[in-house]
Amino acid sequence: MRAGDALPPLEIEITRTLVVAGAIASRDYQDVHHDAEAARQKGSPDIFMNILTTNGLVGRYITDHFGPGAVLRRVAIRLGAPNYPGDTMVLTGVVEDVRGDTATVRVVGANGLGRHVTGTVTVTVPRWPKTGTVPKAVGSVPEAADTVSEAAGTVPEAADGGAVRRAEGRS
Repeated sequence: MRAGDALPPLEIEITRTLVVAGAIASRDYQDVHHDAEAARQKGSPDIFMNILTTNGLVGRYITDHFGPGAVLRRVAIRLGAPNYPGDTMVLTGVVEDVRGDTATVRVVGANGLGRHVTGTVTVTVPRWPKTGTVPKAVGSVPEAADTVSEAAGTVPEAADGGAVRRAEGRS
């Protein structure tokens, strides 16, 4: 992991279910996140994603990349263009700074209207028990999956959007 390293992009389909489920899970009962008519009456063309769901997706993007041992130390984001159902948000990231086992990653999430979210995430990535090295990314170190299995009893999930699909009830 070095400054300038790019994280692979993650595409997230923005569905009504994702928007509503994210609002409910974060106890944000504002009608603009679940009632299309109320959202239109307030000037929005449809319901839209809340900031807490976006924050969770940004955190997931980072931990999916750095693995199950990654610890988010700071997440600082700013919203821009809304995430509406029917669109796709693409998260991208670039490592800005590395100090020991801690990295700062610049994250951008863009949709069809422009930038939905921009910000930085500071993440600590513990050293692998067997090698004593900080992994470049999950799967980039040949023995990474074995090490994670032994240390945590699990293998990290791929950053292919599977968790979002399961949350929406589609396996």
